[in-house]
Amino acid sequence: MRRLSLLGLFVPLALAACASPPPPAPRATDGVGMVAAADPRAVDAGLEMLRKGGSATDAAIATMAVLGLVEPQSAGIGGGAFLLNYDRASKDIDAYDGRERAPMGATANLFLGADGKPLPYRDAVWSGLSTGAPSMIAMFEKAHADHGRLPWRDLFEPAIKLAEEGFIVAPRLAGLLQMMGPQSALKQDPVAGKYFYDANGAPLAVGARRTNPDYAATLRAIQERGARALQEGPIADAIIAQVQRAPRGGSMTHADLRNVTPRRLEPVCGPYRVYRVCGMGPPSSGAIATLSTLGLYERARPAPEGPSSVDDWSAYMWASRIAYADRDHYAADDQFVPVPTAALTDPRYLAVRAREIDVAKAPPATLQPGDPSITVGGPSLLDRWGRDRTAEMAGTTHMSVVDGDGNAVALTATIESVFGSQRMAAGFLLNNQLTDFSLDPVKNGRPVANAPAPGKRPRSSMSPTIILDGDGRLYAVIGSPGGSAIIGYVTKTVIGVIDWKLPMQEAINLANITARTGVAATEVNRLPPGVADALTARGWTLRPTQNEASGLHGIRITETGFDGGADPRREGVAKTTESRPRAK
Repeated sequence: MRRLSLLGLFVPLALAACASPPPPAPRATDGVGMVAAADPRAVDAGLEMLRKGGSATDAAIATMAVLGLVEPQSAGIGGGAFLLNYDRASKDIDAYDGRERAPMGATANLFLGADGKPLPYRDAVWSGLSTGAPSMIAMFEKAHADHGRLPWRDLFEPAIKLAEEGFIVAPRLAGLLQMMGPQSALKQDPVAGKYFYDANGAPLAVGARRTNPDYAATLRAIQERGARALQEGPIADAIIAQVQRAPRGGSMTHADLRNVTPRRLEPVCGPYRVYRVCGMGPPSSGAIATLSTLGLYERARPAPEGPSSVDDWSAYMWASRIAYADRDHYAADDQFVPVPTAALTDPRYLAVRAREIDVAKAPPATLQPGDPSITVGGPSLLDRWGRDRTAEMAGTTHMSVVDGDGNAVALTATIESVFGSQRMAAGFLLNNQLTDFSLDPVKNGRPVANAPAPGKRPRSSMSPTIILDGDGRLYAVIGSPGGSAIIGYVTKTVIGVIDWKLPMQEAINLANITARTGVAATEVNRLPPGVADALTARGWTLRPTQNEASGLHGIRITETGFDGGADPRREGVAKTTESRPRAK
């Protein structure tokens, strides 16, 4: 467990002095809890645990068990997750790493074809090559041992009941099935094809009632045996059979399933204005990139004006471009390659990088990574790795939970792409997490930090985030799905809440702008009038999009109680234990 130091809050003292004064102290939650997640039925399962006296961790596990049933395209038993747990009494944050590892049979050339070139991306994703050993349940087991209150088996009862009695297919699931098309690997899979499509080959329709007895049986096995249920026996056999089947079967074995070892880590934390922002370190790039973006923005805009300010948006996009350039180059599994996490988020390094920002004009189309060795001395880190911009698909789900005692969980979980590898076993979809590795292990004549290797974990952008005030008290919990764009979605919302003084829901509703490259995917229709034109006039290239793939869910603690929000771009809700359950 990590006792959070307040020293870092005073590093950017001059910057904080320019910002607005600290907000009133957040109050205790007075026995009321809140869950914000991607489906009302899952939220109700989490709230049921809180009403029974469960902890935030208990509620998160119950919520995720239902999401794996009703939102199977995003996350579930067949994937992995990152979890942050805040303990109000100690003011500690524990970080749990449930990221999948590559099988021991994997090599750096995992995704190279016979011609030595990377496989087409779809071929790599829709294969057994892309699947790492499912790790989420093992991570939950570890977190529950530390922070759970209710019996383990109780956490899965709502999902089991819903799987056996049936759930109503939501519009997002039906729409994504329709989008897959008649030639999708999902339809061709011998298990998934029977579950997601009817006898005539039509995908599940909105409003249809679907049972999943195989999922219920898997959950019952997990109730009895925990993560071992997925590591040996019939469920493990089903996983291995699906991973190894042609075409493009993977090398995963039962030994890979048994070797799943989630870790409890210290979070990566840093100052922002008068707050402390904490997130996941490697193999997630989430905390590195969010802290970098926020730190750069803070230096470029010591006195931000609000969402109608073109200077504010330009500074945010500049900060994103720089943070992504560094993240793309350096972030990977720190058990395999040295990741300069502390140097990349060091205030001295951010101060140097911030000098590049000129809000009056856009950066060049190609923005180079910096060299964080300037803050620690020693040889340059810049030329050690080849340049890498690995794509990440916009799957995933996020939930934010606060229990009645003021403890909190930020949980981001995923099977990676929409419907994962599109292979199904024992009632759940398998992940394609390994395509988060660079498909090409060498770029520009140099090895890529995020190249595949036996037992290595692919880089992630998942950014579960907990924000504390200057006294170490909980201020906010937030996160999002969305592939590499997660970093932009989360930082935009943090800026909206802290700098632009917006309620959580309004901050979530703000336009998403993902400025990872020289072309920024932009929800132009959500920007204030004139902002898009002004950014274009300054040289920014905007690619208009509608309803970016965010699924932001956040909770803020204020002096008057909860301020929660759920992303209108998806189907989630934010509800308290005082709310009434909705129909299944």
